[in-house]
Amino acid sequence: MDAQQLATFEAVITEGSFDAAARALHVTPSAVSQRIKALEQAVGQVLVRRTKPAEPTEAGQALVRLSGQIALLEREALDAARGAPAGGGRTRISVVVNADSLLTWFLPALVALPAEPALSFDIHQDDQDHTADLLRSGTAMAAVTAQDVAVQGCRVEPLGSMRYRAVAAPGVFTGFASTPMILLNRKDRLQHRFVNDPAVTPPIHYVPASAAFEQAVRLGLGWGMLPEPTVTGDLVEIVPGRHLDVPLYWQYWRMESTVLAALTSAVKQAARAALH
Repeated sequence: MDAQQLATFEAVITEGSFDAAARALHVTPSAVSQRIKALEQAVGQVLVRRTKPAEPTEAGQALVRLSGQIALLEREALDAARGAPAGGGRTRISVVVNADSLLTWFLPALVALPAEPALSFDIHQDDQDHTADLLRSGTAMAAVTAQDVAVQGCRVEPLGSMRYRAVAAPGVFTGFASTPMILLNRKDRLQHRFVNDPAVTPPIHYVPASAAFEQAVRLGLGWGMLPEPTVTGDLVEIVPGRHLDVPLYWQYWRMESTVLAALTSAVKQAARAALH
């Protein structure tokens, strides 16, 4: 497969369209289209769904990870050969993180990384039970996930557990069946796991942002599970002394990369300081 065609394919998937990929690569949309057609002819499969945003087909998903790995290794090889960051640009790192880790402990890991090589982070957010899906598709090269079984082609290392407390504003909680339950989104099952009773069907509010979720709990919209470090002020535990621990793992591409090794070290160090 042609390296230029693979790089163009990665740009289309990353940027979301042929026009955006053309701008990122400083070529014409016609050139992008020709390269994708040539790659699809070489593979013998349609690789890109021409949707908004553009998405890889099932056949294309197999090439998303390959194109990302080649781009990363090529960048590192050029840096090593030249003895300085290649071309003055930044190495793109795509990671997927659950919302509460992103809010509490993950970002300090990125700040702790060395200044060289210069990195450009593409951070995706998803529920910890679903973050590994982006590893499977090749969209992300590393993930904070609740899944302890390594995705094919990846390594997995334990990070520790994030501890959650079930809390509400004073006077709000009157019972699991009657008090509204606040969820981050429809993938969020933490509150249901804490209740652990399928017969309980309370009113539900969906608040799809971690900071807004916490504010909704503090304002008395309902009860919810908050990471222990954020349980401050006049919030009260609705079941005093009881908590829910969610084990987290770091999964990343199985490849010899100095950038991934440095990122893994920084993430593990940040996790040791913040998680149980």
